[in-house]
Amino acid sequence: MTHAQHPAQELGLTHEGRGGHEGFGGREEARAAGALLSAPPRVITVGAGLLDEALRAQAVPTTPVAWRPPLPGTAADLARVLADPRRQQANELAVRRLTSARPYLVGVRRASELLDEDTFLHAGPPITWERASGPMRGALIGAMLLEGRAADEREAADRLAAGAVALRPCHEHSAVGPMAGVVCPSMWLFEVRDDEHGGTAYCSLNEGLGKVLRYGAYGPEVLDRLRWMDRVLGPALAATLERTGPIDLRALIAQALQMGDELHNRNRAATSLLLRELAPAVVEAAPGTAAEVLRFVNGNDHFFLNIGMAAAKAGTDAARDVPGSSLVVAMARNGTDFGVQVSGLGGQWFTGPAGVPDGLYLGSYGPEDANPDIGDSTITETSGLGGFAMAAAPAIVRFVGGEVGDAVRATRSMYEITLAEHPVYQIPGLGFRGTPVGIDVTLVARTGLLPVVNTGIAGRVAGTGQVGAGLVEPPAGAFTSALHALAAVSK
Repeated sequence: MTHAQHPAQELGLTHEGRGGHEGFGGREEARAAGALLSAPPRVITVGAGLLDEALRAQAVPTTPVAWRPPLPGTAADLARVLADPRRQQANELAVRRLTSARPYLVGVRRASELLDEDTFLHAGPPITWERASGPMRGALIGAMLLEGRAADEREAADRLAAGAVALRPCHEHSAVGPMAGVVCPSMWLFEVRDDEHGGTAYCSLNEGLGKVLRYGAYGPEVLDRLRWMDRVLGPALAATLERTGPIDLRALIAQALQMGDELHNRNRAATSLLLRELAPAVVEAAPGTAAEVLRFVNGNDHFFLNIGMAAAKAGTDAARDVPGSSLVVAMARNGTDFGVQVSGLGGQWFTGPAGVPDGLYLGSYGPEDANPDIGDSTITETSGLGGFAMAAAPAIVRFVGGEVGDAVRATRSMYEITLAEHPVYQIPGLGFRGTPVGIDVTLVARTGLLPVVNTGIAGRVAGTGQVGAGLVEPPAGAFTSALHALAAVSK
């Protein structure tokens, strides 16, 4: 400006508009603008908090906006993926398939019907014996002993090192496994079928907490329990489900969320609801063993976890293989690596180092005893449950640490990196808002926010078992690698 102007004149909001008109906005707009300019300033601060703090110190009211720069090195890949004309429709289709899945528990069957005798399954991305962590090695040793493939721990380890059995990810066989996730041929598996899209998913039976195979323990008490599950529990449940017929897991999960579960580390309501469904048929199908079967299920609040994992797997599998989609369809850990798979990239794994959870420890255990994160149970977060639904389960903080407000904030933050809200899985404390569902790698890269995962903690030494539970942050590199691969195939 060459001379002083009234702010409204500078903006062209005077009554002397071009051609004699009442300015470009008219008299009403001019008056509104004048009122706006004469009112106290409204300050919005973005990014670093230093400016916000300085203004507040001067009694200037501010509206802080959380903002993070994109993850380093992702700008070019983001631009290419976001410009792909297929992306929006592809993601709409993928997330619609995920949220419309109708998982039903339909049976219990032997893993030998799906595996040959020389194949063991494990959690997470592919891993070799040489790179396997302590709990993964412990679970594999226990499986060798359970199958009679070795006489003792040393022979089992030697045979595994020599490649006596093939090690394959559960995810590559339509299955998921908690913690080490080891499945050997003699084990029984829950079978879950998606009534909407026709897919099938499997998961092992839950052993309970403490010293169990999935945490890498393989002592006599672990093997005795597994043999009882093989001899009594599996056959009883198989016969029970023949009597009950399919059980609607989506309806059960939706109800459990409204009763305080988040379906990863808190399954108390879901297990109770399942027990109500099964108990009469257990008594009829296995009268000689019904008491011990029901006592075992009733004493294991996590019994439903494995079934819920298979239900989540059925849903995320329905969203696979949509060209151009940036939807995450699997997150999994093997105790060494954390891996993700993306709908538009087939079965390719993108990995980074698994982190050590931060949480609460049992007894005298501490962080020095913890193994890096392990297990396929992050399929719950992938489907909008677990860490993404912690606002539904305030009591979860007593298991994983933190405060109730932390659980609510965790869920709210996940809406920023997901494509939808689940139409059936709802959170009473958020006004029955649907859980955040459909992790998008582009949103992860753009916000710098990583998925919230709550998890059990396995001891790093083979044979230790569980040492605690807490929260863990996935490696950003797994998501940026997936984004880079998407960019390479974008149109």
